[in-house]
Amino acid sequence: MINLTPIARMLFRHRVATPEGWLGKVEEVQMRQLSYLMSKGRRTQWGAEHGYDRMVTYNDFATSVPVSSYEDFRPYIMKMIHGQPDILWPGVTRRFAQSSGTTGGKSKYIPFTPDCARLNHYAGSRDAVAHYLNAVPESRLFSGKAFILGGSYANEIKSLPPQVKVGDLSANLIDCMSPFAEFFRVPRKEIALLTDWHEKLPRLIEASIQQNVTNLSGVPSWFLTVLKGVLEKTGARSVHEIWPNLEVFFHGGISFAPYRDEYMRITDPSKMHFVETYNASEGFFATQTSLASPAMLLLLDLGVFYEFLPLDQTDEAEKRPIPAWKAEPGKTYALIISSCNGLWRYQIGDTVKIESVEPLMITIAGRTKNYINVFGEELMVFNADNALTRACAKLGCSAVNYTAGPVYATKTTKGRHEWWIEWDNMPKDMDEFEKVLDECLQDENSDYQAKRQGSIFLDRLTVNNARKGLFDRWLATTGKLGGQRKVPRLSNDRHIIDSLRAMNDESWRNE
Repeated sequence: MINLTPIARMLFRHRVATPEGWLGKVEEVQMRQLSYLMSKGRRTQWGAEHGYDRMVTYNDFATSVPVSSYEDFRPYIMKMIHGQPDILWPGVTRRFAQSSGTTGGKSKYIPFTPDCARLNHYAGSRDAVAHYLNAVPESRLFSGKAFILGGSYANEIKSLPPQVKVGDLSANLIDCMSPFAEFFRVPRKEIALLTDWHEKLPRLIEASIQQNVTNLSGVPSWFLTVLKGVLEKTGARSVHEIWPNLEVFFHGGISFAPYRDEYMRITDPSKMHFVETYNASEGFFATQTSLASPAMLLLLDLGVFYEFLPLDQTDEAEKRPIPAWKAEPGKTYALIISSCNGLWRYQIGDTVKIESVEPLMITIAGRTKNYINVFGEELMVFNADNALTRACAKLGCSAVNYTAGPVYATKTTKGRHEWWIEWDNMPKDMDEFEKVLDECLQDENSDYQAKRQGSIFLDRLTVNNARKGLFDRWLATTGKLGGQRKVPRLSNDRHIIDSLRAMNDESWRNE
């Protein structure tokens, strides 16, 4: 294939320079997005109900539109799925991205409007590539193909109207790509959109082996399974033996930290780069711009208006978020978006830390519901990710998946955290690993450290060894196994770890 990277670099150059023009102008840039969104919202049922025709300023918007959860939008979205026009966004929406559910149902369905696809998702992917090309001048990204791991249109909605498609975000993105893009990606669409992963996995492996793959895009956990299948099929020790021109993995969806060592083991580190993106079902929000820093640039002009909610307000009835131009460096907030998919002041469920405000750079801290705070420890996912990564590095082991939850105190015992870990390479001494992991958690989180002081309030954590494939089997029972799968890392109750224990015990009994 001809190397088209120089042409792509010229086409994308302006997107690298654009953020420099945002310096000191975050309010101006974001207000342009809000004005556009409000103008569209005036033509909808939601807009009529909330007085969009009277809105001009941010204060108008903030005082008239409530901060909402998915359950607030669910009845509107179900109307959209069944063909009603002008509900949350003008026109008829025929595509929806299925994502993990909330308390009101197993799945949620995010409108995938043509405007959101054009102005946000594809534009965000372009920006990620633009910043990567800028960071790696020697890149030959467009001399080969992208291996893009996608989901499918499997869903649980009965009697979908004709022409309406509901499935993973990645399935919608792949399905809507221009025919021209097919020349630059693998596998073929018919394989990429297969529903049965038992059939899909070997076909993905077979379809990719003979290609000149230069870049990967997908969720780290599931892509690792695919890459190990490629190595097993070929007998190679490194994926660079198969794809010598592979240079970058654009990843997102979950933290990369627990998987980094394993990716370094199966790739040639001298050739490989890793770029984090914040690309959710609700939108493409941010991308890493420097390989030397994990912070991601918040993309301010892609059809999304951002607000940030202080963490102490997440469970309050009256929420008072602040706009992007008032965010403070070093603070962690719950993210709220208004977007060209018709979600208005939507509390997405993620928490982000503001790394800098000029430019506006963030890191993902975790989920608003993905934490443990039973004992006042306020343990967030990024604390757990970092602690596990450090403990594994210190003891020469590696984990495939993990989750953790509380063990409640009784009259005779103190509370503690219970971890379930599926290993790629187990530690030699589990008691030592528990000790080291507990110490790393204390280093990462001062509240946890305070509660562990002298084991007065909280005992040392315990680790259970998950049988191989346990997390995949658990995900399959929830209907969430696939390219967009996400294992909840932390839970504030025991429902996940109790389910895992029961499945783990059953697999022992069946042998």
